[in-house]
Amino acid sequence: MFELDVRSRKPIYEQLVERLKELIITEVLTADEQLPSVRTLAHQLTINPNTIQKAYRELESQGYIYSIKGKGSFVSPATPNLNSEKIEKVKNELSKLLSEAIYLGITKDELFKMIQELEAAIGGGIENDQNP
Repeated sequence: MFELDVRSRKPIYEQLVERLKELIITEVLTADEQLPSVRTLAHQLTINPNTIQKAYRELESQGYIYSIKGKGSFVSPATPNLNSEKIEKVKNELSKLLSEAIYLGITKDELFKMIQELEAAIGGGIENDQNP
C-alpha cells in the first residue's frame, strides 16, 4: 500500500502525505473510511509514530482527512468549497509546471497525450462521477 524511499531527499512524512493523497484521489480510500492507526502504520512501515502523526496532521490541515477523538482518522468526504480552493491551488502549480515543460521543449501534443493517459489511468474527473 505504501512505498517509501528512505534514501530520498524528500522527508518520509511528505512521501506518506503524497501517497495517502494519491490513494484518496484515486478513491482507493473512500469517504469516511478509517485510516490505519498511527501505531499500526508505524509498526507496518517500521518508522517513528511521530512521523505518521505529522503526516496525518498535514492531511487534516489540507482537508483530506478528519479525526475523531478516541476513534481515529478517516477520509474526508469531498466538499465543493474545499475542492474549489484545492482546484485553484492545483491550477497555479500546474501552470508553473506547464510553463517549464514548454520552455524545456515538450510539445503540446506530448502534453495532451500525458493528460489523456493520466485521465484513463484514474478514470477522469467530476463528469465521470455524475454518469454511473
